Order: sequence, then C-alpha cells, then structure tokens
Amino acid sequence: PILTFRRVTLTTAAVATIPLLPAWWLLGRPALDPAAAGLCLLSSLLETAYLWLLSTAYRRGELSAVYPIARGSAPLLSVLVGLTLLGERLTSPQLIGVGLLLMGILAVAVSQASGRATLPALLTGVAIAAYTSVDRVGVRLSTPWIYGWLLFTLMALELPVSVWIASRLRPYSIASVVKAPSWRQAFLIGAFMWAGYFLVLWALTLAPLAVVAPIRETAVVAVAVWGVWRLREQGRAALKLTGAVATLAGIALLAA
Repeated sequence: PILTFRRVTLTTAAVATIPLLPAWWLLGRPALDPAAAGLCLLSSLLETAYLWLLSTAYRRGELSAVYPIARGSAPLLSVLVGLTLLGERLTSPQLIGVGLLLMGILAVAVSQASGRATLPALLTGVAIAAYTSVDRVGVRLSTPWIYGWLLFTLMALELPVSVWIASRLRPYSIASVVKAPSWRQAFLIGAFMWAGYFLVLWALTLAPLAVVAPIRETAVVAVAVWGVWRLREQGRAALKLTGAVATLAGIALLAA
C-alpha cells in the first residue's frame, strides 16, 4: 500500500497545482501566514506517519477489519481535543448528536476488530485525530485552498523520501511487496482525494472540530451497512445496523 500512497500523493499534488497555480497568480500571489505554514508542515508530517501506519495495518489485516477501527477511533479523539484543548462549545442537541455519532461509529468499529491489525489501526486513528486537530487551527489562519495545496505538495516530497529511507533500512525491497497503481488510476484517486480533503478543510472553517470530525467518518457506517446488505456479511449484523441507526439520528440532531 505504501507505494500506492506515494504515487497518489504525487498525482494529488499535480492535480491541485494545475488549476491552483494560475489561480494563485491571478489573485495576486497571496502569501500564507507563517504560523499557518508551520502548522501545515506539522500536519503533512503527521499525515505521512498516518500513511505508513495505515500501510502497516493493511499488511496485517483485511480492509473490513482495518478501515472501521482506523476511521472509527479518530473522531472520538478529535472531539476530546476540540472540547478540551480548543475550547469549543456545543449546544445540548449538538452534544447529543455527537454522542450518537460516536456510538454508531464505534459500534461498527468494535464489531470488526480482530487480530494483529488492531494496534496499527488504532495508531492510525490517533494520527488522523492529530492531523485533523492541527488542520482545524491552521486552516483558520489562512485560505483553505492555499493551505491544502501546500499540504499535499509537502506530502508529495516527504513520502517518497521516507520510502527511500525505509528501503535502505529494511532487508527487503518495498517495491517487491506490492504493486503501485497505474498513473491514470493514481490521477483519478488524487482528484477525489483532493476534492474530499478540501471539503473537510472548508468545513473546519465553518464548524467546530467536535462536529466535523464525527460527520467526516460516517462512511465507516455506510461501508458496514453495504457489507450486511449487499455482501451478506452477517457477522454481528445487529450491532452494525444499530450503529447505523445511531449515526443517522446523530446527523439529524446536528442538522436540526
């Protein structure tokens, strides 16, 4: 997976640069606040660590086990950061909604936990919460699209360097472990990755981290429901569907 991530980060930076470089020039070449640039660098390093942790988890376990744990544990930590360190305040309905969202996501995550992949998947969740919290502060000190553009550019530099270092330190070649996607596939993945991340950055400028982080991970529940409904994955189906209902109720309260 790490070679896939390396190629995707390169293409994501290219996808972002093609439209944004001319836009940046036409808008008078706006500068990025030094504090925002420092936070962007920190976030990029955390995201590079996240990709390595996720790659390790995928080598040890299946997608259906790794994805819910990694993405499901992150919002709980992000909510704690938002409410304690960032001083965010939520209304009573919002608190109930966030609580239901977390219960729903964690119900799905717990139903999938298994094997050696659990620890790296949990550490992946910690990394997600860390870089999301940093982004919450950094993006409010800058223009979201400039922040995101710099972020992906830094990752496009950092990940290949880290892969090269790892290939020197490890007794086997990373290239022999997994085959990277074609450049066409990576370009398509990069386009979706950039669009999705920009929407998250934009949301972080409008709403508290304690609200954005749980909503961001509702895909975990959607994947679980799809597995029960279409793929006939009946293991702990009742727990998964209960989690889905709790998640929908939480979203309804946040939208009210």
